[in-house]
Amino acid sequence: MTEIANRPVVLDIDASVGPLRDRLVLPLARWQESLRFASSLSTMRRFAMVLDELLPADHGTVFLGSGDFHHLSWPLIARLPQEKPFQVVVLDNHPDNMRFPFGVHCGSWVRKVALLPQVDHVHVLGITSTDIGAAHAWENCLAPLRGGKLSYWSIGVDTAWSRRLGLAQAFRSFDTPAAMVDAFVELQRSRTMPSYLSIDKDVFAPEVAHTNWDQGQLLTDHALELIGSLRRGLVGSDINGEVSHYRYRSWWKRRLSAMDAQPAIDPAQLVGWQAQQHALNLRLLDAISAVSA
Repeated sequence: MTEIANRPVVLDIDASVGPLRDRLVLPLARWQESLRFASSLSTMRRFAMVLDELLPADHGTVFLGSGDFHHLSWPLIARLPQEKPFQVVVLDNHPDNMRFPFGVHCGSWVRKVALLPQVDHVHVLGITSTDIGAAHAWENCLAPLRGGKLSYWSIGVDTAWSRRLGLAQAFRSFDTPAAMVDAFVELQRSRTMPSYLSIDKDVFAPEVAHTNWDQGQLLTDHALELIGSLRRGLVGSDINGEVSHYRYRSWWKRRLSAMDAQPAIDPAQLVGWQAQQHALNLRLLDAISAVSA
């Protein structure tokens, strides 16, 4: 197989990613039950070894499939060299920094990434979820926020509780997506290190892309401007948030998913939603290519 520099890679776990030019497809359907939504740390270690075996040294954006697989960003980032630090920029409607005592799941992986020595800082942008509101404050892992390794960039969420705990420097609150984008773009003007970019499409308003999670307010142009601000280049990138249907075999995963109140997927709408997702993927890839060159 001939390697093509910067070719997109599809971790084909849930058959949700549309055709992409020059893509490399890794057939990984057998991992769906063990990885989707959550996995044990031992399972994640085994999967990281599989990635090391299958991924070429030089590749482009990695497509993870459903947002239920966002924790796969962790092994992708962890395998990057430790010699040169970089920032991690996450576009997500959720902080993905929640407590989870059973390994790692799609809402807890950011804490793992913040601990990596090569990661200078993690910015999570576009949060409108109440996961960072007062009622869920205790569920957030506070150490990376307190230690200066993690910042939340939210829209329309009351985060006054953070000031009472001395965490105000880690919380950037805005009234509109445009105000948040402007502030982040301005911050990036003084940054001198490259970035790893991770996009969960639940950060977008539903008219931009339907997902199987509660959704944010970003429009396509907001994301393109955020990506364009990463002028020091990218050390890697991934995209998730495709929409796919799966019924867990294990009762505890069915229970965990129900506790998170994931919206039901309408089978009659699925094809149209996936077409919408694919069109957005192409625009995001073009923007990523522009800052990767």
